[in-house]
Order: sequence, then C-alpha cells, then structure tokens
Amino acid sequence: VAMSTTGDKILDTALSKIGEKSLFTKELENALERNEVDLVVHSLKDLPTSLPPGFTIGAVCKRESPLDAVVFHPKNCGKTLSLLPEKSVIGTSSLRRAAQLKKKFPHLEFRDIRGNLNTRLKKLDEKEEFSAIILAAAGLKRMGWENRIGQLLSPEDCLYAVGQGALAVEVRAKDQEILNMVSALHDGETVLCCIAERAFMKRLEGGCSVPVAVSSTLKDGQLYLTGAVYSLDGSDSLKETMQTSVSYPQQNEDGPNDDVQHVGITARNVAGQAQEAAENLGVELASLLLSKGAKHILSVARQLNDAC
Repeated sequence: VAMSTTGDKILDTALSKIGEKSLFTKELENALERNEVDLVVHSLKDLPTSLPPGFTIGAVCKRESPLDAVVFHPKNCGKTLSLLPEKSVIGTSSLRRAAQLKKKFPHLEFRDIRGNLNTRLKKLDEKEEFSAIILAAAGLKRMGWENRIGQLLSPEDCLYAVGQGALAVEVRAKDQEILNMVSALHDGETVLCCIAERAFMKRLEGGCSVPVAVSSTLKDGQLYLTGAVYSLDGSDSLKETMQTSVSYPQQNEDGPNDDVQHVGITARNVAGQAQEAAENLGVELASLLLSKGAKHILSVARQLNDAC
C-alpha cells in the first residue's frame, strides 16, 4: 500500500519550519490504527523519539551506511567540498548538516533544498543554482544511485542524524502475532546503536528544528556514542563521547518483560540488559552536554530558526 505523507506534500517549506513532529509518519500511523495495514516501514530518522500510544517499532533492520554524501553538479565532477570555489552554493534541508559544514567550510554558502531524491537531483543537474547537494548515502544506495556520490563525509566532517541509514518497522504494540513475525528482522548491533542515539535525542528534546548529531559504533562488546549540539551557524558547539559495555547474554524469559520498550523500540531478540545499558548511555551523554550548556545552545537555535 503506497502512501503520501505531509512531509512528501509540503515541498516549499524547510522541514525545520513546518513545526510538525510526525511529518513523515502520521498518515501511515493512522492507517495502522484503523487496521488498514499491519505494519509500516519508515526511515528510522523520521520517527519521533516518543511514539503515539499503542504503537511500537517491532524491528530495526541492519543499518545501511549512516554517513552523509555529497552529490556534485556535473561541472564539479571530481571535486570535494574543500576544492569548490568561494561562495559556491550547497543545497541541504538539514540544520544539522548546515551547522557542521558552515564551520568546516566557511567559504561555502548553504541554501535550503526540498523534495524527494529525484526532485533534488533534477534541481541540481538542470539548474545552475547549486554546486552540490548533501544527501544521506543510504537513500542513494537504496535507489541504486551510488555512482552519484562524489564524497562521503566521515563523522569527523559531519556527524549524522539519529537513526540515519536504518529502516524501522512500526506495528501495533498489542499485535503479538505481527510483533513476533517482524522481530526476526531485528539487527542486534543496529538496535543497540539506535536505542542509544534515540535516548540521547529524547533527553535533549531535540528534533528537526535544532542541530543535534551523533555517531555510534559497537566493538568488542563496547558501545561508543558521540553526540553533539550546534548553534545554527556552527560557531557554538558541544561534543562528547562516552562508552558502555553491552555484552549481556540473551535470556529466554517468558513473561511481561518481553515487551519493554526502549525509546519506542521493542526488541525481543536482543538482551534486555544490553538495551537498558544502551538507553542509559544516550541519557548520560545528553545529561553531560546539558550540564555544559547544551540547553542554551539549543534554545537559541530554536528561537533563531523560528524567527527566520
């Protein structure tokens, strides 16, 4: 069942200005609630950290690359952002990308660009307005357009969005049969990384209207999470990294504990203690940034964005 959402329809306004938390999810959730569909598939980064009552993420699939990618206008083929001429215009609808890249590449200008992938690539190729645009690498790869990627931005260049690159399957929380069925799709490593990232975002009360960014890795039973907040122009920022152990055995306990949600995710086949550790890591990292002044940076960013 193909569906359009508010975010797909409003293409002349920056995402951060629409002021609606569930831009790409509401219509799908309405269909789920009316039993017209049994599960809906989202990009995890589009899902708010608090889901409406009665819903849960029943599966988080193995993550595609979470990195951001630069697609260049054909005349700039073979270049990188640092080699573009002074005042070149870069298209992105993301405050997070713009804030980080303005700081790193002060010679470039950043301008809003909206629309689905086809529309944005068409705007880039057919007009002279943009020298390059920034998109999620995952979307380009899934569409088979990997050859358009001119530069992949490492987390050192640009930390990514919470949940970027992962697909989420949302279901009715009480629908045991469907929950059981989709839980086979969970990828344990992706689940733990995304729980930590979502918990970080939730504690900060971040969203599209403020620049919040992350990077996470799981290695040898240790989960590493880097999180950052930025002012709109990138001049003010806070960034920290923390880690925690998530090497807990999966316990086969039948009972009510099966369906504990962690930031909206129900993962029956991932150890509960590991999920808890991941969630705590996100909360603690956010609390550390808040203690260093993140709230001020975010509230100024929110006010400026509302005023623009």
